[in-house]
Amino acid sequence: MYTIQTQDLSKTYKNGVNALNNLNIQVKEGEVFSLLGPNGAGKSSLIKILTTQCLATKGKAFILDIDTQKNPDDVRPLISCVSQSISIDSHMSLKENFIFQARLYQLDNKTINQRMKLLIESFELSDYVKYPVSTYSGGIKRRLDIAMNMISFPKVLFLDEPTTGMDVQSRRAMWDMIQKIKETFRTTIFLTTHYLEEADILSDSICIIKDGKELIQASPYELKRLTGNSMIKIGLTDAKLLPSCCRYIESLKLCSSSYIRGESAFFVSDDSDSSFPLIIRALLDKPFYVKSADITSPSLEDVFIDLISKKEVKEDKKVC
Repeated sequence: MYTIQTQDLSKTYKNGVNALNNLNIQVKEGEVFSLLGPNGAGKSSLIKILTTQCLATKGKAFILDIDTQKNPDDVRPLISCVSQSISIDSHMSLKENFIFQARLYQLDNKTINQRMKLLIESFELSDYVKYPVSTYSGGIKRRLDIAMNMISFPKVLFLDEPTTGMDVQSRRAMWDMIQKIKETFRTTIFLTTHYLEEADILSDSICIIKDGKELIQASPYELKRLTGNSMIKIGLTDAKLLPSCCRYIESLKLCSSSYIRGESAFFVSDDSDSSFPLIIRALLDKPFYVKSADITSPSLEDVFIDLISKKEVKEDKKVC
């Protein structure tokens, strides 16, 4: 069963900006689904439509088979959304924040107390109850923000870049919290993030979008197989020559695509083992002084960069 579906969803704003372009996605019940894309890809516009904050220009969106456009009042009790900015009130206590959120969903006192106790224990907030919220660290405030948004026991939880600005330790604690929400509460989680490692670790399914249109939707494992089992990584003594190095190798048709990350060039080939000596030999014929060369396994970041750098994805690679 799909918890979230869109059908040819489009959004054009009054200023003419086309944020979504016939977008089609499917999110299975109980999974962690990550939406990835460069800035301006349409991620925020999609969340606003799915959470009934705005209407689409064309197409349909469904939450548990309920049309978000026609029946927003039926959708809202089923969802909760944690935005990029922390929404807790630092002037209220931890429990008062929970109660305020619960009142928005018209929960009775007995239900509020039962759920608040469960959430405080589940998300390890017991040690902070007696302290003012204003004294909490950013990581604890974000943990409280997500926990209180679970007070309604939503069927779908939207997390819009929840770990932005966190240190490594806080980010990993947040990953544990997201896994706990999925496993303990059976909640479908719709996640946006700019951290590719985060999406790789947490996601059951990932959709990459560009210019408001889906490029591909698949599991992290399937995505990493798109560029083949391996790719060629080249480092030059003079990193400034990397762009011309990529253009030269592409002109010789020795790779299907290439891109630069850090101080290395990456070459995607259907057969890296065969292409590797040919690329090295070609570089030796030109003034490209190779500092390092290796055949490496692609990461999700490699796949992401490769996909968004292309004008389109071949139909046989579209898994969604």
